Amino acid sequence: MTHERPEDFRLVVGNWERCREDASLIRHEVFVVEQQVPLELELDEHDAECVHALAYEGNTPAGTGRLLPDGHIGRMAVRRAYRGKGVGSRILTALVDEARLRGHLEVVLAAQVHARDFYTAHGFVPEGDIFLDAGIDHILMRRALTS
Repeated sequence: MTHERPEDFRLVVGNWERCREDASLIRHEVFVVEQQVPLELELDEHDAECVHALAYEGNTPAGTGRLLPDGHIGRMAVRRAYRGKGVGSRILTALVDEARLRGHLEVVLAAQVHARDFYTAHGFVPEGDIFLDAGIDHILMRRALTS
């Protein structure tokens, strides 16, 4: 059964211990396999200190993202079969809400250039020049948070 509505996806927000297995699976599939990001660049020491969000269709992990303690959002990844179905929006909204709950005045992310319009639609504003990260064009984007 394929769901088309974002509300059909179950969202889990938690620490790395709770989210590691499914978040790692998604990130490996999207970043390492699809986008050819070297494994040593995809893995870092920050996961343990982040809040992670996972979206599921039933028990199948569909997408993930994380919020660092400094208000940066990163490692946003949605598996190919679930793209265009609102999964990324659900994850991003959960991470922005979590940042607001933690008292951040803004959130920042490095968006892959092809995803700039997605983030702009969620209130993020591009800033500065395009730069390479893991061989992929990115742009810094920022969103002010209001209470």
